[in-house]
Order: sequence, then structure tokens, then C-alpha cells
Amino acid sequence: MERTDPHESEQVTRAPADFRLDTKLAQAGNRRDPATGAISPPVYYSTAYAHPALGQSTGYDYTRTGNPTRQILEETIADLEQGVRGFAFASGMAAISTVFGLLRPGDHLVASNDLYGGTYRLLQQVLGRIGIEAAYVDTGDLAAVERAIQPNTKALFIETPSNPTMKITDIAACAALARTHGVWTVVDNTFMTPYFQQPLALGADIVVHSATKYLGGHNDVMAGLIVVRDDTLAEQIGFLQNSIGAVLGPQDAWLLLRGMKTLALRMARHEQNSLAIADWLRAHPSVEKVYYPGLADHPRRDIHVRQARGFGGMIAFEVKDSTQIAHILASVKLISFAESLGGVETLLTYPARQTHADIPQDIREQCGVTERLLRLSVGIEDAGDLLRDLDQAFSIQ
Repeated sequence: MERTDPHESEQVTRAPADFRLDTKLAQAGNRRDPATGAISPPVYYSTAYAHPALGQSTGYDYTRTGNPTRQILEETIADLEQGVRGFAFASGMAAISTVFGLLRPGDHLVASNDLYGGTYRLLQQVLGRIGIEAAYVDTGDLAAVERAIQPNTKALFIETPSNPTMKITDIAACAALARTHGVWTVVDNTFMTPYFQQPLALGADIVVHSATKYLGGHNDVMAGLIVVRDDTLAEQIGFLQNSIGAVLGPQDAWLLLRGMKTLALRMARHEQNSLAIADWLRAHPSVEKVYYPGLADHPRRDIHVRQARGFGGMIAFEVKDSTQIAHILASVKLISFAESLGGVETLLTYPARQTHADIPQDIREQCGVTERLLRLSVGIEDAGDLLRDLDQAFSIQ
């Protein structure tokens, strides 16, 4: 069938590649509907598309394979992450599952040892059943990564900063090492977003996002994104996306694009508030330890500063006494005790019982996810109001 590839369409005007990221974000979706000149791109709900004639296609046939609204989002994230092609999914875990679809029974991968509990669950309880094994190491320790690589290792999966203890991994060094062994480097860039960090430019092969978090930014859309650095991977991921079918719907694609337009402004405010709160927490007598890359003594901060343009809005901290946890969670008034992150509202999470509950306790604690650890997703509220809320929550006995 003769067809026009929607990913190579010349019917739209794209922003010049030398525009800064802030500008690209604000302009996302603009100039994509030349028929009407709509500034906000249309939401294409159609699941089917008519063929001009036998053997011909407009480039769209069935919405699982391609949707015009989703395409705008996919091209936008590919541009922001400096990749050749982007892919949008119904959730972050759908995106990660699709990446792991590149693996076969008998394959092995190396992963960060304190990654998100949902990823750990997928690796251990789903992929493990079909003969795909994972080794977990501190990926900030390059020697440990190299020792963990086996002849059947196919991928290195990194979170940096990690969730929730904010461990830093040198993306460029890991990618260079992985390449010498013929291993893909996959980076979960959810915490930093392309506004602060672009792993493909540092040598990674694949970037994944839980776009539900900072990219959407408003706790109102669930989505996952993948960006790849070369055409071979693009073809493979595109095949899996179409075959598995866990694609993002057009309304959610539009909502995500709308959220991304203010990403630059939001990330700057998240970071501003986080710096103030991290300093306050470190000085509080009830707090044992604070994990935040913006603090001068954060481990491997020099690496983070070299590969990222900012510190983000995620803080983890340990209280001195685990009995304080229930009091704090019950006492916050402005801050919400909730499991997600990355929205405009500040959220407080208890990883040991929520996001990382599926990880065995001994493994959790080895990675620093103790019964005394709380994770704070700092929003864009007034910093003084947030500090007052934390102060009164810590004061209640």
C-alpha cells in the first residue's frame, strides 16, 4: 500500500532546531494544523481513517498504529530529548514494559539497586517468570556495573537521581561502558525531565518517562513516553508499540501537551522551593538525613552538576525515630499524604509502605529505603506556607 509516513510529513511547519528548550515547550503543538491555523492542536478521536484509493494511505490507518494528536506529542518529546523518534503510552509502566519487550528469555539486565518499586516488581515478578534475569547494583559505582555485566546482558537500566534516595549515576560513563559490551543504556528520566537532563545527548540509547509526573504536571493525566537515539531502535520500539497496543489516547495526549507547555516555569519553581525545604529539613533536630542533589554535600553531586542543569523537586529524608512517621503523615494540612509525584501540589509519600512495598524489606533497607524514610514531591506553592505546614506537623507529638 502506498502511504505517507506521518512521522515524515512536510505539511506542517516545525520550530527551528536552535530554539531554546523553554521556547520549544511553550510552542508545543503550535503551527500543526495549517488548514485552520489552530494554536492548540486538535484532538483526533477517530479510530479509523479513510483510504484515498486502493493501495493508498494518508499515513493514518488505525489509531493504535498512529494518531495525529499522539504524533504531535511523540515528535515533541523526541525533539526535547534529542532523539530520532518518540512513543507515547498509557502509563509509565507501559512504556517501561515495552522497552523490556526488546529482551528475550535467557537475557540479562543490570539495574539501579534502589529504583522505583513498580519497575522492580515488573522485573522480578513478571519478567523473571519468562527467564529474564536482573542484577541490581549501585550504578554510580562503575566498577560494580562492569562486574555485573554478563555475556547475556542486553541492557543497563538507570535512574538518576534514583527513586527515592536520589543516588547519582554518571550517564556518560555508564553508556560508554555499556557500549563496549554491546549493551543498551536505558535511563528513566522522570525526576529530571528533559528540561534539566538529556540522557541521549550523554550517550544513552533509550529514555523513558512516567509522563504522569512532571511532564503532565497537574496530577490529572496518566502517560508514559519513550525516546530512542537511532532508527534501528525506533523501528523495534515502533513494532512493539503497535503490537502490544498500550498506546496513549488522543485526549490524554492533548492534556499532556498542554501540561508540558509550562514545564520550564514549573521546574524552576519546584527547584526553588526544594532548595529552601531541603535546607530547613537538614537543620531540623528531628531529621537524621536529607537526600537532595542541590545540597552541597550530596554524594556525587559533582557528577550531577556536570550532566544536569538543575536539581529538581524531589527530596527524601529520614527522621530519627520511626514513631514520628505516623504523626507527620496525619498532621500535614497543606501537604497531601499521597503516592504520586511531580504535580503542582506538594505530596508526601512513605516509600516503605507505598511505592517500594513490593521490594523485600532487607533489600529495601540495604538501599536506604528504611522505615524512617519519607519522600517529598515539592510543589509550586509558596515556600513559606509549605515550611509552616512542615513545622506544625513535626511539632505535634
